[in-house]
Amino acid sequence: MEDYIIITVTEETAGQRLDKLLSDHCAADGDISLSRARAAKLIDEGFVTVNEKTVMKSCKTKEGDIITAVIPPPQELTVEAENIPLEIFYEDDSLLIVNKPKGMVVHPAAGNYSGTLVNALLYHCKGRLSSINGVIRPGIVHRIDKLTSGLLIVAKTDEAHKGLSEQIKAHSFTREYRAIVCGRFKEAEGTVDLPIGRHPVERKKMTVTNVHSRNAVTHYSVIEEMKNHSLLALRLETGRTHQIRVHMAHIGHPVLGDEVYGKPFGGLEGQCLHAAKIGFIHPVTFEYMEFESELPQYFMNALEKVRR
Repeated sequence: MEDYIIITVTEETAGQRLDKLLSDHCAADGDISLSRARAAKLIDEGFVTVNEKTVMKSCKTKEGDIITAVIPPPQELTVEAENIPLEIFYEDDSLLIVNKPKGMVVHPAAGNYSGTLVNALLYHCKGRLSSINGVIRPGIVHRIDKLTSGLLIVAKTDEAHKGLSEQIKAHSFTREYRAIVCGRFKEAEGTVDLPIGRHPVERKKMTVTNVHSRNAVTHYSVIEEMKNHSLLALRLETGRTHQIRVHMAHIGHPVLGDEVYGKPFGGLEGQCLHAAKIGFIHPVTFEYMEFESELPQYFMNALEKVRR
């Protein structure tokens, strides 16, 4: 059954992008769960009107505008459950923490409709995953790249998903990585505060730009320096696509093995980047929880190689 939303834009909410206003309204109202990404998709597909006219998701709303949204019922999930082993650090009725191996895709997409983390989660959780991010990404609160390893949090319920997403939005969600990067640093620690957006020519790449971009902040500290490389701890304040890889390449220290923003490294498939620590307030018990993953074997092998 379809859901209907009617919003009258107030003085306080005027000036916001339509997709953000719609998502924030649902979060505040509590009756319908709607991520910003799904709100944008509904706008693109014509399910949302402003003053009875279809508009773009980037439309800036004005006081007095009448927004009408039709929320279609959830699509039947067509992604198949697959019995793929998972390394689970923690699990309860609301969420689980998974240690994703390098090479595993997080959710189905063109060219990867099986063998993904979502396929494995559907089998392990017997389909009980949050629906906020739609049928292709059930339970997925945040992502890491296929060739990045490490910890991910997965939501089983919409309540948990909303609570975790709000922490990410408020920058109170701890995400710490380990990376081997090219070169040595003059300072032991630093911050890269530069906006990231889509590359104007190579559309599969991201880049530091002021055009159609979003703010991005990465904090880093040097753990160990070698002759031509450094081992870093990196903490994300924001979570943009390819953020660490783009920021490190921009300041002249591409992640080792990154074939997109740097260059290949012998014997290593893709970047040497590991999501090592995750910390958050449990959305149901309100207890602070933190988990840490040891460096995987591929990372240790690369580290020993650059040390020599």
